[in-house]
Amino acid sequence: MRRAKVVLVAVMTISLAGCVLSGQPKTVATGPPPPQTVAPAPPPEPLSIPQTHVDLPPPQPVNPDAVPPPAQPVEPTPSAPAKPPVQTPHVPHSATPQPKPPDPQPATAEPDPPLRPQIHEDLPADAKTQLLESARKHRADTTALMAGARPHTANQKRTKEAIEQFLKQSTDAEAAGDVRLADQLAERAYVLAKDLQNGK
Repeated sequence: MRRAKVVLVAVMTISLAGCVLSGQPKTVATGPPPPQTVAPAPPPEPLSIPQTHVDLPPPQPVNPDAVPPPAQPVEPTPSAPAKPPVQTPHVPHSATPQPKPPDPQPATAEPDPPLRPQIHEDLPADAKTQLLESARKHRADTTALMAGARPHTANQKRTKEAIEQFLKQSTDAEAAGDVRLADQLAERAYVLAKDLQNGK
């Protein structure tokens, strides 16, 4: 029995050895795959479609009373013919001194047109009071800062003049009833006064 096993193992080993010794299995050479024909992509749809047909509403009747009558041509009125300019003979300057023309009559002063009323923002009473207090506080603080300011350079002197102008405009705006503008102008004056005190 032992001999049968050995023979069986030997036969199997020889038969399997043929597969191992031959190396890699042979593959059948095939040609390149046939080219596949791809259908071209359809063109993209247009972004807009041209309109070839327009649907208009039906015509509406026109009321003849709504149409203004045609303008009548205006006939020019005959005017008097223009007089030709009068020519004066030329006189040399050295011959006779020319008299001084008389002073023109002063034109009568036309009365000033009436001033239009100013249009102001309609504010609630508490907002108006708050803006008035803010404007007055900014003006007082600015005046206090300006009391100790001594401008030395030309730029500082221009800044001082601008501050004084803003203070005046703020007071005028408050008198005119524009409290928002009065506060804005006073605040500008205050900011400039602080810059002037800091030497800017």
